[in-house]
Amino acid sequence: MVATPTQRLVVIGNGMAGCRAVEEVLARDPAAYRITIFGAEPRVNYNRIMLSPVLAGEKAFEDIVINDAGWYADNAITLVSGDPVVAIDRAAQTVTAASGRVEPYDRLLLATGSDPFIIPVPGADLPGVVTFRDLDDVDKMLRAAERGGQAVVIGGGLLGLEAAHGLSLRGMGVTVIHLMPTLMERQLDEAAGYLLKTELERRGQTILTGADTAEILGENGHVAGVRLKDGREIAADLVVMAVGIRPATALAKAAGLAVERGVVVDDHMVTSDPAIMAVGECVQHRGACYGLVAPLWEMCRALADAACGLAGPGFAGSVTSTKLKVSGIDLFSAGDFSGGADCEDIVMRDAARGLYKRVVVQDGRVIGAVLYGDTADGAWYFDLLRRGTDIADLRDRLIFGQAHALGGGAATDPLATVAALPDDAEVCGCNGVSKGTVMATIAGGACSLDAVRSQCKASASCGSCTGLVEQLLALTLGDDVQSGPKTMCKCTSFTHADVRRLIVEREFKLIPQVMQELNWSTPDGCASCRPALNYYLLCAWPGQYKDDQQSRFVNERLHANIQKDGSYSVVPRMWGGMTNPDELRAIADATEKYGRMVKVTGGQRLDIFGVKKEDLPKIWADLNAAGMVSGHAYGKSLRTVKTCVGSEWCRFGTQDSTGLGIAIERMTWGSWMPHKFKIAVSGCPRNCAEATIKDFGVVCVDSGYELHVGGNGGIHVRATDLLCKVATEAEAMQVCAAFIQLYREEAWYLERTAPWIERVGLAHVKARLFDAPDAVERLAARFAYAQTFMQDDPWARRAGGEDAELHQHLGEFRPFPTPALLEAAE
Repeated sequence: MVATPTQRLVVIGNGMAGCRAVEEVLARDPAAYRITIFGAEPRVNYNRIMLSPVLAGEKAFEDIVINDAGWYADNAITLVSGDPVVAIDRAAQTVTAASGRVEPYDRLLLATGSDPFIIPVPGADLPGVVTFRDLDDVDKMLRAAERGGQAVVIGGGLLGLEAAHGLSLRGMGVTVIHLMPTLMERQLDEAAGYLLKTELERRGQTILTGADTAEILGENGHVAGVRLKDGREIAADLVVMAVGIRPATALAKAAGLAVERGVVVDDHMVTSDPAIMAVGECVQHRGACYGLVAPLWEMCRALADAACGLAGPGFAGSVTSTKLKVSGIDLFSAGDFSGGADCEDIVMRDAARGLYKRVVVQDGRVIGAVLYGDTADGAWYFDLLRRGTDIADLRDRLIFGQAHALGGGAATDPLATVAALPDDAEVCGCNGVSKGTVMATIAGGACSLDAVRSQCKASASCGSCTGLVEQLLALTLGDDVQSGPKTMCKCTSFTHADVRRLIVEREFKLIPQVMQELNWSTPDGCASCRPALNYYLLCAWPGQYKDDQQSRFVNERLHANIQKDGSYSVVPRMWGGMTNPDELRAIADATEKYGRMVKVTGGQRLDIFGVKKEDLPKIWADLNAAGMVSGHAYGKSLRTVKTCVGSEWCRFGTQDSTGLGIAIERMTWGSWMPHKFKIAVSGCPRNCAEATIKDFGVVCVDSGYELHVGGNGGIHVRATDLLCKVATEAEAMQVCAAFIQLYREEAWYLERTAPWIERVGLAHVKARLFDAPDAVERLAARFAYAQTFMQDDPWARRAGGEDAELHQHLGEFRPFPTPALLEAAE
């Protein structure tokens, strides 16, 4: 029996800092305190940083809840919501809430946050003038946006621009008024601010810099506009005040605590009263107040150490970085970029592409960085800054980013760049999570972005490091990263299912057309949506849509996999796992000329390792000349068809599994899929080819062929489901083609057959294949039709002379459509 804690901890503030501090205390000693949390808002703790995506329609409130009601219950925490504390009695060690409730404490934690600054101008109290601090403010803006009209946002800082973006997406005309000549002047220099202003204006917003508000105008008791000091007037149905915040110190002042700009605390977050701690935006530490999440989390760790009697290092101040949460605008800022006589500016500018990078160096160390248009190296610059790394040896290459600075052209691949980060490099500044922690979380079984977020909190706050976490997932798990029913990417609020459906319904046949018609928030998409759109269009309109190679992942373009040392490996195709002396000689020659090692793969092929990037065209030319084509070991496509030796050689074999496997591979190879796709044919129920852990498996039996689907032999092993049993090879091949086509047409991009079948159900798959008398025939015909338009990539060209061998196993089903099949496909 666990003893009930006797120490009482009362927390004033149910926001991010207060609850994070409680989480840190619970992680150290869950039995240390009986905890009561008072919150002014009538709801559970949520991620205030993500209010901007809620306003923009990219997330719902449920998506940004950090601690739901179950968390409070599971940890025996008493939550008093919607009842703010109005007084502290330090002598009696009690707090009194607005309702009159009195709660005693042994330790008190102030996490009162900040108050929005309201500029003292006439009309500031008119209905229709709102701030942007909590969910109630968002609700007011959403109600205003439903009526349409004009919005004026006063303040061109982070919060103001995010509010303007959200209101613009909601259909309001938006004008941003900013007092200073540069947007986000605390984070951006003049050049980056100009690029940001230009992009926002291109999106339809009106940006007025150097503009000073004189008065907020009213009409019929409601806001009607804003008058500037130069006499200009801007009509407004809604005015958003986003000019800054101030630490919320009224309660602390009334209690007699030491207060300057904020509540004064020491390195362990203890106030002038030893029984009272404080954390978050209300705090002043060593003369500094912080309004960003990362230092707040550092404060929470220091506070929890002290509250649990542990000898921690305390909080020593923080270096902060900033990203703007506006879809399609990549912006990063960190440190001091004001420069000076003893500082050196290193600048790269490409105005035509909207790229700007500035790194400020002092005494051989990075002290500040501003990136616009390409923020991939933000984490690296921030790591150099935070560590005070001597960059003398990198100086000439520093501005070109980590890949070039550290050497090696192959490292320009994003995965190579993230692989080069040290384990203690900070990935998530908001939560103080290192690369090593993320990698350990993934190694411990977190196979999706959501799992990583829930277990170590990386990318769970502002979300700006999501791409980096996804790259770490890809680096660690490769194709075994799990995906799910979420929006396609940050560029759109549509899900994969929505986009697939609308491409067909509205007959979209170009990537720019999809983005334009579905109101993409970025002009050119991103690395997540462009490959998905390219695949969906290829699948929907074979022969009409031209494959966009630049929208493919780099490994698909190169037909090669990047390896740990920056070199590449290539895998030529071996039909059904079979080879011959000529092919073996060609592989041996290619390995001697271009590679360093050859390895037998689990899919019964040979993988040539150690190839330099510049040698990839040459090694593929040599392999093609020997009649060998790409094995697509690097693509979202058919990978392998694994076989056993079957009835020709094995005394247990019941059918010609090798011949059938070769025929299936020649029929299906080169077909682009939502994810990688593996097939196996076992010649008897002993299942030597492991057909029951493949996407499509054939198990030969005396009376015919058992067809299995949805297997996965990766991190999470899944045995197949029995789809059906057929009597002939031709039927087996036809059902295989039909199943693949159904998967191609219905699954989301990067969703393997196992999670697809678990999502839609085996009954759905069977119904789509077998309920209609001609369903299999029509799906197989559509697959065959699409195969005729397989890309004619010179590194993956179809080998000739295959038809005779193939037709021995096809019966009446052909890989190339007859007029009847074309009619069925249409």
